[in-house]
Amino acid sequence: MIVRIMGEGQLDLSEADLDLLNSFDQMLEEAIEAGSEETFRRALHELLEKVRQDGKPLPADSLEPSHFILPHADAGMEEVRAMLGDEGLIPDLT
Repeated sequence: MIVRIMGEGQLDLSEADLDLLNSFDQMLEEAIEAGSEETFRRALHELLEKVRQDGKPLPADSLEPSHFILPHADAGMEEVRAMLGDEGLIPDLT
């Protein structure tokens, strides 16, 4: 599955990462709902770091459709809140 991190590019992740990414996504949503900046920052950092570690970067000139788009590392809570859909940042792909 192809994941785009805004401002960084696209990475190819295996479907095996989906459950773990969903747990980070849930932590982000809960932090936003609680208004906890510290928890939000930690969850966003951990989500993006996991994608960077496990993902295989696609070439810069590649224009593959992304399964989902993640915010940049400096995104604020309101910016991420606007990106959240009914299924969060990481929708169920099944």
